[in-house]
Amino acid sequence: MVADTPSWLNRRRAPSMMRDRPSRPLLAVFTDSMVRQQNLVPQTIRETAPARVILTPPSDGTKPAPTSAPRRPTSALAPVSTYRTTPSPHPEGRGGARGAYPECVYRFLLTPRWISLHVVVLLVIPAFVFLGRWQFGRYEERSFTSHQATANLAAAPVPVDRLTTPGGTVRVQDKYRTVTAAGTFDAAHQLLVRRRPQEGVLGFYVLTPLVTGDGQAVLVNRGWVKAGASADAVPDVPAPAPGRVTVTGRLRPAETEDTSGIKDRPGLPPGQVMLIDTGRIGGGLPYRLYGGFVELTSQSPQAAAAPVPVPEPDVGEGGGLNLAYGVQWWLFIAVAIGGWILLIRREAADIRAGQAEDGSKRDTKEPTEPIDA
Repeated sequence: MVADTPSWLNRRRAPSMMRDRPSRPLLAVFTDSMVRQQNLVPQTIRETAPARVILTPPSDGTKPAPTSAPRRPTSALAPVSTYRTTPSPHPEGRGGARGAYPECVYRFLLTPRWISLHVVVLLVIPAFVFLGRWQFGRYEERSFTSHQATANLAAAPVPVDRLTTPGGTVRVQDKYRTVTAAGTFDAAHQLLVRRRPQEGVLGFYVLTPLVTGDGQAVLVNRGWVKAGASADAVPDVPAPAPGRVTVTGRLRPAETEDTSGIKDRPGLPPGQVMLIDTGRIGGGLPYRLYGGFVELTSQSPQAAAAPVPVPEPDVGEGGGLNLAYGVQWWLFIAVAIGGWILLIRREAADIRAGQAEDGSKRDTKEPTEPIDA
């Protein structure tokens, strides 16, 4: 039977009560040590409960009068059982802020799977840089070529011997310059250039030497004619104008397999070639050829019949497509770096969430029974 003890019994039992509970300073030290070790935060401090003792009746048989037992004074530090444990506000550690010890959270970056990802990203970024720089280089080259070709097409005509020489070559910066030449056409050494489509129709270019005098001549592309019924059939080719003529046209460098994209091959029918190669063609002529050739745009006097003129070249838009590709490759660099960082942050967030969940499960266990003082 448990009840409040009378004052006379309280004095008699005081030594026994003092033996039943630990001294106050020792309990305070023990509680403070437990708080520090378990990283617990005191949430409420309440007064200690009245002391409970077992009532023993007096020897004379009288019933003792119930009296209130003295209450223990309130202390700034309550017993262990009065502290309510709450989860730590920083489950990652005691650093005072989230991510106090990032080396523990980001240790996954050293796993084989993540090391492979790092290597891939570090290899992809230089590759994208190289591809972007290459596309920008192509853009600058094509832009320069386009602007130069446009200026050359609009330039005033000059004599052909000012831009090329017999047995020489045409400079890249002189491509599409308008030139003039005077002489007579040599129809006996006329050639047909195979595989030259125009407006979607396969045909031939008509290549006729124009003899300028003094044992020199220039090749003139007089225009395009449609191919015959078969590959070996000779197409109908209008004859060149007789007598001395003056031609005006665009100066072009000699063709090669690289510049034209056409593969030269032997065994062609007589009078036919695959490429307008002045070096090879000039080897079978009785005069020396100027470097390059002229695409005819006009002549005086006019011929009674003439091949279809070759259309003006398309100088393009200055490599605008290459510029777009270069920007695209460099944007891929930002995407690669941003995706890399995003994956790392997501992995770290998942690890933090798992640590917080584990800590919450440990801190929400059932509390133990209070310890009676």
